[in-house]
Amino acid sequence: AQLNYLNPAVREAVIQTILHVARMFPIIRFDAAMTLAKKHYQRLWFPEPGSGGDIASRAEFGMTKEQFDAAFPEEFWREVVDRVQAEVPNTLLLAEAFWLMEGYFVRTLGMHRVYNSAFMNMLKNEDNAKYRSVIKNTVEFDPEILKRYVNFMNNPDEDTAVAQFGKEDKYFGVATLLATMPGLPMFGHGQIEGFTEKYGMEYRRAYWDETPDEWLIRRHEREIFPLLHKRYLFAEVANFRLYDFYAPDGSVNEDVFAYSNRAGDERGLVIYHNKWAEARGWIRSSAAYAVKEAGGKRLEMTSLADGLGLPNDGNAYVVFRDVASNLEYIRNCRQIYEQGMYVELGAFRYHVFLDFRITQDNEWGQYGHLMGFLNGRGVPNIEEAIKEIFLQPIHTPFKQLVNAGMFQRLGAAMQTTVEVEVEIEVEADADEEAIAEVVEVAEAVAEAVGAEDADDLAALLDSVEQFYIDLLRAIQDFTGGEGDELALAAENRQQLTAILQLTELGEKLPQVQEVVDLLIKHLGAQSAAWGTVLGWQFVHGLGKVVDEVGYADVSRSWIDEWLLGRILASAVEGMGVDSSVAWRAVGIVKLLTAHQRWFEVKAPAHRLAFAALSKLLRDGEVQQFLQVNRYQGVLYFNKEAYEQLCGWLLLPAVVESLVSKTGDAATEEILARYQVIRKLLDAGDASGYRVEKLLEAAR
Repeated sequence: AQLNYLNPAVREAVIQTILHVARMFPIIRFDAAMTLAKKHYQRLWFPEPGSGGDIASRAEFGMTKEQFDAAFPEEFWREVVDRVQAEVPNTLLLAEAFWLMEGYFVRTLGMHRVYNSAFMNMLKNEDNAKYRSVIKNTVEFDPEILKRYVNFMNNPDEDTAVAQFGKEDKYFGVATLLATMPGLPMFGHGQIEGFTEKYGMEYRRAYWDETPDEWLIRRHEREIFPLLHKRYLFAEVANFRLYDFYAPDGSVNEDVFAYSNRAGDERGLVIYHNKWAEARGWIRSSAAYAVKEAGGKRLEMTSLADGLGLPNDGNAYVVFRDVASNLEYIRNCRQIYEQGMYVELGAFRYHVFLDFRITQDNEWGQYGHLMGFLNGRGVPNIEEAIKEIFLQPIHTPFKQLVNAGMFQRLGAAMQTTVEVEVEIEVEADADEEAIAEVVEVAEAVAEAVGAEDADDLAALLDSVEQFYIDLLRAIQDFTGGEGDELALAAENRQQLTAILQLTELGEKLPQVQEVVDLLIKHLGAQSAAWGTVLGWQFVHGLGKVVDEVGYADVSRSWIDEWLLGRILASAVEGMGVDSSVAWRAVGIVKLLTAHQRWFEVKAPAHRLAFAALSKLLRDGEVQQFLQVNRYQGVLYFNKEAYEQLCGWLLLPAVVESLVSKTGDAATEEILARYQVIRKLLDAGDASGYRVEKLLEAAR
């Protein structure tokens, strides 16, 4: 067909063959299309006289360019595209056209899609200025052409993606461009799994026994897959803007790719530094881009603020989220208008900023204050960061109490037992008076050591009491509460002292040893449990500053409203505890705070267990803690979580008894409350882990 293509009949037969395939398939891929361009056909088969040609035997068939153009007037692929468009218009034509001929195939020949090898090769070799030039030239000619590129990081003819780009930040930076550039992103076989075998299209199976790299897959799930779900935001070109990255010296850093796009009210800004170096500078203005109009086109440039659709308002702030770190950032809209956006990037680091929202500063100027405080840094949640600044007067004294160091000091005070051994050596014939003298000295030494330890504990409790007073006074200033902070701090000290003596309670009150055993089973020496106990102790009574009656609900609400749970979780984590366990501790503190007086529910003594349990189960947080779930129409709960909850309910009950009563009265009350817990535990055993049966058993 090549040798006879100058024959119109043969040419028509070739075109009809392609049209026949087009009628059967919605997409046609032309392999190695760049070798069949018009100039290659003449070079191989009808070389210009004097050129020698690439095939010696074809020299005698040489044709001048004029003769060849007369016989072959139109480029082969142009004719294919036009005929397909006219006769089978719903067919997509995809060309493999390497050797930097991609632009020619889409601009001049009108091919619908073309593999963009420049993306892979230039980014791999860090020819960043060249590739930025490719993008610039394309958008200056016609931005729509960007949509026709099929970008990729490997194919069957090339080494695998991990062989070319590795598995670290460079790979994910380029993959981020792949997922967010206009056009079609194409992932190669085994790319996401991190396979290293170079496969061929003729392969029926893999020859290497490779295991998917789970770490690589998970990172794709965190950073790349969310971007692919946003292709509607990145795929179009009407609002695509490429920006220059200006270094502090005023030069353009060609190693940084920065571009934005919009879809409706959604905005996206992508920044990637494709170099092993540090980069810092400003994104201000876009590269020129073509705007079509009647009779031709014109070139425009725009600012970053216009590209993102931001108002020129000094009182407006834009908040946005980075996909890679999941942190939120805040910038002033007018500052972006006048100066652009300042960014610092390490080697192969990248940002994809999404979820842009514009907000007006409030009367206290909190957003402006927060932006100045953060100084460009990101935070997990801007709105919570605003609240944290507003709540700083509360958080500062609260953190004096609730921190890993304080928890560990109090834990050491709880677990310290002073043992003093004194060896007494006397003569065998020493009289009783001499022996008594030595024993008296030994006892004095032991008493002195014990007193020193007691003094240390008293000093620690003094510090805690003062910190608690500071916290209560801060809450008074914040809320206007009028509770007696000194009396409340003294009460807190009594309760804390009782907690520190829990492990020795069985020695003082032998009748409650079984109660202590159940408590210790849940408290123990574990950091998470100890952090839970102290977290509850420093939170549950705070509401008394404003409400002596409904303080439990007030205290519980402040854990969320004032973000105290985050501080508590951080303190528990600081004791070497996993984050999920720390937040479970916060959940227990919330439950115990809300239900700290569960034993005072109004009901006859024999129905106290049922009444308390009924109230607990109406609480959604209790249901969540117990993992209540419905299966085949039956509500079930988790056995271990239920037993743990029962154990924790003993804590406020025992502490309250120890503080409000002494001696036999305290013992009697503790045992009575313990019997309620025992009844709840027995009901759990008899329930088959069904909520309905649990209530019946408790009744």
